Amino acid sequence: MATDTQTSRAVAEQFVERLGRQDQDGVQELFAPDIDWHVPGNEQLPWTGRRTRREDVAPYFTTMWPHFAHDKSTVVLERIIIDGGDVMLLGIFTHTVASTGKEFTTPSAMHLVVEDGKIVRMHLYEDTLTVDQAFKTA
Repeated sequence: MATDTQTSRAVAEQFVERLGRQDQDGVQELFAPDIDWHVPGNEQLPWTGRRTRREDVAPYFTTMWPHFAHDKSTVVLERIIIDGGDVMLLGIFTHTVASTGKEFTTPSAMHLVVEDGKIVRMHLYEDTLTVDQAFKTA
């Protein structure tokens, strides 16, 4: 079913706000039961890959967040572009890897699709090589 831009904007704003608070359960509530989720990257990084159920969303964040040094991450949201149910979040992530101490910065784009007030798709696009290199100790 088609989703209007106003509904998509409201869901996207809730998503960004809850993400900023690191409220993984609140983020998870915004997703439909069946989802198309993809975070590309090195398979050795346990949060990368595909997920298909709402129940997979909160564990994604609780698996990923501990790998970054506390209070050394910034996310700059540069733009939100909305067309019906399609939402593009454009920004820049900067993190410090807890195990290596390496800081990295990557531009990012996140494509959300909203249907009936719930997120049914989340695909992340970022510089996966930069992320992978920050986790390497040699």
